Amino acid sequence: MTTAILEARGLTKRYGDRVVVDHLDLSCRKGSVLGLLGANGAGKTTTLRMLYGFVPPDDGEIFYSGKSFATHRSEAKRSIGVCTQDDSLDYDFTVAQNLFIYASYFRPKVHDLGARVDELLERFDLRQYADESPQVLSGGFVRRLLIARSIVHRPDVLFLDEPTTGLDPSARLDVWELIDGLRREGLAVVLTTHYMDEAERLSDELLVIHEGRSVARGEPHHVIDDVLGDHVVIVPRAEPRREEIAAWLRARGAVEVATVLGELRVPVSKEDLAELTTRFTDATWQVRPPNLDDLFIALARRSRSFE
Repeated sequence: MTTAILEARGLTKRYGDRVVVDHLDLSCRKGSVLGLLGANGAGKTTTLRMLYGFVPPDDGEIFYSGKSFATHRSEAKRSIGVCTQDDSLDYDFTVAQNLFIYASYFRPKVHDLGARVDELLERFDLRQYADESPQVLSGGFVRRLLIARSIVHRPDVLFLDEPTTGLDPSARLDVWELIDGLRREGLAVVLTTHYMDEAERLSDELLVIHEGRSVARGEPHHVIDDVLGDHVVIVPRAEPRREEIAAWLRARGAVEVATVLGELRVPVSKEDLAELTTRFTDATWQVRPPNLDDLFIALARRSRSFE
């Protein structure tokens, strides 16, 4: 297995008495995408900010290529690309100038910068806007420019914080393609998202964060299986025995019983499904595989379990 280019151990951040990130471990290899998944306020963005040096951790260690971030900060910062949720473009300059000016902040200087900017303009389909202000760009193209700018210095690790928030479906798919292309070229990508489909499609590994703690980690389908089990039973609103079924499942430990638009959605094991089928022969329900939406719902209803 390829050695991790980024590793964090015991990462912790407190604000007053509140622990925002609680002894988090993570790693990411070249040519892979690590997805940090969690609801708003779970600690995803704070984790990213510690990893790229915007806020200091209160405990824990961060390593880039095996070297401590604390003692090799300048070297590590040169290998990091950061694209936050914020639109931090300079609208007094053109699209191309935004790339040139951002690159000028790095030492040592970006090799063959003119060719690098040309390459990024072409790759991110920004060539036609090179001499225009970013004001003419749509939301999707603003995001393209922000990502292009974040890799102008050829980093080894790219941090993307909610990269498709606010974009229409077509623009989201375009950004997914760009991220997948960067991964295939060998870049290590760490992204935060609360979009289930985005996390599932882009991530080689998921780290699910709930109230600052890791509650599941692994390949997307393994994470779902570990937290939720084998199946999700959906009991329609009109089913007369709906509440009876819910009570029976709770009694068997199915604490993630959720009601969505009047339907009960309950993750169950193979054994519980077999027993349910035998016990409630006259009831109506549907069965499907669990997904990341179910995972979010389950975590929201299990918050006390992780305090």
